[in-house]
Amino acid sequence: MRKILPPEEKPKKSLRFLYYNPFGKPILKLMTCRWVSKVAGKYLDSRLSKGMIKKYIRNNQIDMAQYEEEEYSCFNAFFTRRIKKELRPFDSEPTAFCSPCDGKLMVFPIDQDSRFEVKGYTYTVETLLQSAELAEKFQGGYCFIFRLCVDDYHRYAYLDDCQKGENVFIKGKLHTVQPTALEKRRVFTENCREYTLMQTANFGNVAQVEVGAMMVGRIVNNHGAGEFKRGEEKGRFEFGGSTIIVLVEKDKVLPDEELLKNTQDGNETIVRAGERLGVRA
Repeated sequence: MRKILPPEEKPKKSLRFLYYNPFGKPILKLMTCRWVSKVAGKYLDSRLSKGMIKKYIRNNQIDMAQYEEEEYSCFNAFFTRRIKKELRPFDSEPTAFCSPCDGKLMVFPIDQDSRFEVKGYTYTVETLLQSAELAEKFQGGYCFIFRLCVDDYHRYAYLDDCQKGENVFIKGKLHTVQPTALEKRRVFTENCREYTLMQTANFGNVAQVEVGAMMVGRIVNNHGAGEFKRGEEKGRFEFGGSTIIVLVEKDKVLPDEELLKNTQDGNETIVRAGERLGVRA
């Protein structure tokens, strides 16, 4: 039985002010601008940010014994620290559909009109990818949404052997990905994001979308088009909470029933990179 994260009972005061209070709207508009996150990112890339590291470890109770030893030149170098490889093994069974990252997972069916619903909002694959042609590929499939919190491991990997296309960047704003924001805005189609289409060895066409969030300096994908192996590092998020969305085609993947039930009950499931989430259909 996997650990679950039930819906938050009460959002943080700061988020309630930004998303529910009319006086918070002007501040929210400013904070979601890309240039604000870029400025913050430059500070977090500088040596001046090193002083934040010890307090961050303490406040978030991070076990540094899990990570490779390194001297961090700035906060972002610490935030993108590498976990020891033996702690994130990828399931090597070809039929196992693996998580590309650590995070809090919900799994939604994509209907025949390429729609899926999250927190009362209906999204379409076409608006997510800004491509009607691609949207058709995923009708009747599944949408896996991984929410990465600030204390999660922020590097992500290829979920299967694949032939990968070029990365496609879509401009947007940078709302937080906390549940409070998801209940008030169509975050996944408003925020900056970058997607990749992968022809996988075992699961057909898979689209992976990295979604930026408030105070995330950058989405950093390591490669352009090419051929890659399951478990090979695909990229990383710099500071902040973020989201990865994985879309699979109809009749290609059978998600674990536990994940579907948890989602139906409104709960997120805590998963780790490399963990089996389902099997080849």
